[in-house]
Amino acid sequence: MGMCAAGCSGEPRTAPSDAGPEAAASLDAARSVSTPTPRPRVDGGYADVDAGVLPESRFVTRVVSFEPGECAGFGIPFMPDVVLGPPFGGGAVAGSTDVLSLGSGGRIVVSFEPGAIADGPGPDFIVFENAFHAGGDPARVFAEPGEVSVSDDGVAWKTFPCTAKAPPFGACAGWRPVYSAPNNGISAVDPQAAGGDAFDLADVGLARARFVRVVDRGASVCPPPPDRPNTHGFDLDAIAIVNAAK
Repeated sequence: MGMCAAGCSGEPRTAPSDAGPEAAASLDAARSVSTPTPRPRVDGGYADVDAGVLPESRFVTRVVSFEPGECAGFGIPFMPDVVLGPPFGGGAVAGSTDVLSLGSGGRIVVSFEPGAIADGPGPDFIVFENAFHAGGDPARVFAEPGEVSVSDDGVAWKTFPCTAKAPPFGACAGWRPVYSAPNNGISAVDPQAAGGDAFDLADVGLARARFVRVVDRGASVCPPPPDRPNTHGFDLDAIAIVNAAK
């Protein structure tokens, strides 16, 4: 794996699936015609419901590092913007194409500086991938699990266990559909409505976190050249802070 900063390049192609070939084909078709959608900026932040504005520090503000795994590449031409700001959820039956594919075993570290996640009531932050229910069936989840870790200094890390190999994936990210999208009236910081995978710092004994790391833990196997896709692994859309440090 190599280190890939904001200027990396790559071409969108196909995606693996844990929900059958028809689910993969559906996402492939969407990705083949996709272009990045600018996050709507308002007064130094991002538009939220009821004409409100969330400061940019409630979302990822910086990509600290990115180590792509095999068959990564989708979204890299649009780094870092593709993972900054709010999510572009596709709902229960469609996956977002505004994502960065980490590749098999790939990893990314992001920061919320100068903001931070704080341990508060209930979930403290939400990780948004592009999981969906194939054919609308909640039992057939298009999921690419990711292991989530948090740190306040970027050196010492606390990890949420991602060990499940089938739905429900427990403390993994990347298996719940995303409902929040800019201007659709669903707040990205509402754990009850936004979708995605919510995490509580109390579960790993941390009071504050400025950094989040996501590592692909899916089972996709990257095929040999020359016909390698570049959409394998966890697809990061966005991360939102629910409880922000004062």
